[in-house]
Amino acid sequence: MTSLPWLNHLIIVPVLLPLVVGALMIPINQARHGLKFALGLSSGVLLWAVAVALLVLADSGHWPGGIGVYLAANWAAPFGIALVADRLSALMLVLTATIALAVLVFSARRWDRVGVGFHSLFQFLLMGLNGAFLTNDLFNLFVFFEVMLAASYGLVLHGYNLRRIQAGMQYIAVNLVASLLFLIGVSLIYAASGTLNIADLGTRVALLGAQDAWLLQIGAVVLALAFLTKGAMWPLGFWLPTTYASASAPVGAMLVLMTKVGVYAVLRVWLAVFGEGAGAAEGFGFTALALGGMATLLFGAIGMLASQDGGRMAGYGAIVSSGTLLAVVGHSGGAVLASGLYYLLGSTLAMAAFMLLIELTERIRPPGAALLAITMEAFAIEDKPEDPVGVGIPGTLAFLGLSFAACALVIAGMPPLSGFVAKFSLFHALLAAAPEGAPATTWMLIGLMILGGLAAIIALMRLGVRIFWAAGAVTPPRLQFSEAVPVGALVLLCVLLTVQAGTVFDYLGRTTAGLLRSGDYAARVLGEPPVLRAPGAEEGGR
Repeated sequence: MTSLPWLNHLIIVPVLLPLVVGALMIPINQARHGLKFALGLSSGVLLWAVAVALLVLADSGHWPGGIGVYLAANWAAPFGIALVADRLSALMLVLTATIALAVLVFSARRWDRVGVGFHSLFQFLLMGLNGAFLTNDLFNLFVFFEVMLAASYGLVLHGYNLRRIQAGMQYIAVNLVASLLFLIGVSLIYAASGTLNIADLGTRVALLGAQDAWLLQIGAVVLALAFLTKGAMWPLGFWLPTTYASASAPVGAMLVLMTKVGVYAVLRVWLAVFGEGAGAAEGFGFTALALGGMATLLFGAIGMLASQDGGRMAGYGAIVSSGTLLAVVGHSGGAVLASGLYYLLGSTLAMAAFMLLIELTERIRPPGAALLAITMEAFAIEDKPEDPVGVGIPGTLAFLGLSFAACALVIAGMPPLSGFVAKFSLFHALLAAAPEGAPATTWMLIGLMILGGLAAIIALMRLGVRIFWAAGAVTPPRLQFSEAVPVGALVLLCVLLTVQAGTVFDYLGRTTAGLLRSGDYAARVLGEPPVLRAPGAEEGGR
């Protein structure tokens, strides 16, 4: 007889909790927004606590190999639904809960009241995100993707205006096509291998005949198109800058996280299926990911330089981040992957803070001031200010300026914050991976990363000058405490990530070591026994 320790039930909590809370909010009248906010915040705090607990359990040796398996229907894998909490999924759960808490607090005084259903949709979005990080089955990954996307459709249109509706329709159409590709890819993979369990699929790849292996690879390519559309790989990410620029600030911050789900799915599936032990299929698609990531990085850098609007600039910044991560996944070395995950943490936190910050900085100047500043710059019109009289900088402007500068440094990869640490470690890992001389693609990736950082710092400095120092009266905006705290907290987390870089890298090293041992991962998931009832339990329950 085997019994299930109660701590193992924590694995399913990140899926069930937002589902239950979101359903409870639906019948609550919108006029009682305070109650809805209290429920949402309580759910967010509990999700964060559970995510941290799962991270500690995965890293403390509580589960064999640092992998916790939850058989949702008590059917052994690969026949039942298996949820898996390892170091990577727990890390993504903590990142999701952290950004979600910041967004919820930021929305408390304005955005949650603009339209109906914000809090319910937000909880269903969290359910989809958490489920995508935990599931070990391709079809259930599709289900959680659809839950996430269905909620995001409503959130992208939240507080709707004409611009937001146009961008939202494009976003919905693109993701519906991606979902269709997802289903086609899953169908082809099942036809070739007879399984959709990711761990089981990894054990069967090397045993497939030539015809089935060919069909599996076609299905994997179609599936990759779906993942990479959501992950904004060039040219599939054309929709992203417009959506970022049009969405409300809190939704834009969550879109930053959603973009990383596509990258996570590629990382999880490709390392488990086409990693070690895949036979002739080992390494399939990794070169294409590396080259596509570099093309995406270049496209995002050019887009940042060409953008004048803060939202579009953030969108192209997210594309640069995705391109870097996809190139790192394509390289797939252990040290390189650990540095890439560190980059993922810092860039996601900084970009989410930047999306929230954009709305706050837009309150500084009147609506026509930005257009006037661009026009004066284009026609070289000089603006000669009066002699300085020693006016002090208001506290609000100081907070916004420092936060803007910190986000810019992390996004561009400039010292001394986590973005620089991530890029420096990536350069070191890429060069160390080829001790006999780095190939041309490695030097190309390093050059593109430097170019991307240069483009980001130029674009963000130009935006900062127009916001804070361009001609015209600068009026300190009125900020709510609930708006300033989330931005400040995310920026401080970027600083903490820098200060504790050694500890974080140690954890990420253990994470990548587990990811690269795909055989151990498969053995752990497929070897989890179902829970057996105690003798007499069935009769006693009759």
